[in-house]
Amino acid sequence: MTEIRHEPVAPTRTQWLAPGGAIDAHRHDDHQIVYAGRGVLAVTTSTGSWIAPGTRAIWVPAGTVHAHQAHGELELHLVGLPASDNPLGLDEPTVLTVGPLLRELILVYTRTPHDDSPERGRLRAVLLDQLRASPQQPLHLPTPTTPQLTAVCEILHANPADGRTLAALGRQVGASDRTLSRLFKADLGMTFPQWRTQLRLYHALVLLAENVPVTTTAHLCGWSSASAFIDVFRRAFGHTPGTHQPRRPDGYSGLRGTAEPP
Repeated sequence: MTEIRHEPVAPTRTQWLAPGGAIDAHRHDDHQIVYAGRGVLAVTTSTGSWIAPGTRAIWVPAGTVHAHQAHGELELHLVGLPASDNPLGLDEPTVLTVGPLLRELILVYTRTPHDDSPERGRLRAVLLDQLRASPQQPLHLPTPTTPQLTAVCEILHANPADGRTLAALGRQVGASDRTLSRLFKADLGMTFPQWRTQLRLYHALVLLAENVPVTTTAHLCGWSSASAFIDVFRRAFGHTPGTHQPRRPDGYSGLRGTAEPP
């Protein structure tokens, strides 16, 4: 059994992870905000996975055992908050919208020297105010707990483009579509179409971060056309998929830092 690392203090810092880089399961006694300034970040717990492109951040409550996975070159920004300071009142991981102001606050707060100056205190206060006003986003893939549902989810994880009906998938795993439909709602809290759309968007973000063309991403994730994919993507994220194609800034010369536990 893999030992779960315990890091009492959740650090505030900026670090880089190479494409495909991972940070093993660990936990903090503090809350943490995790933001990808570049690339796409996935946070996984025993109950599911949350994914965040550059317009989203992930709230990780104190004590939550979680692991990180980088997709594309990941510029990771971490903000630690004491367990007593929960501006969101959330006790489970949650994806939050990051607008332009909150983005800049996170970037500055994680890059500037860590001190107790009044200026940094005011910056932190504004950051927390912006967090309180950030809408929550349903970018969450819950982990199934029943064998039949697990089997269906594994089939679609392996091939998001599999367009079979729930009845057809049920025949493969030995369950009726009525049973599976009930399990999706009871176990995962969403319908089968809702879960499959979340899965496809999840895989799409990963492929886009790896610089897979939009049209190819659409077909690999099961959309009949690029335009259909773009429409669903825009409704989910508020912008087009091309926004997530990697862009190397001038002067960028490779990854820095190591995969320290955040």
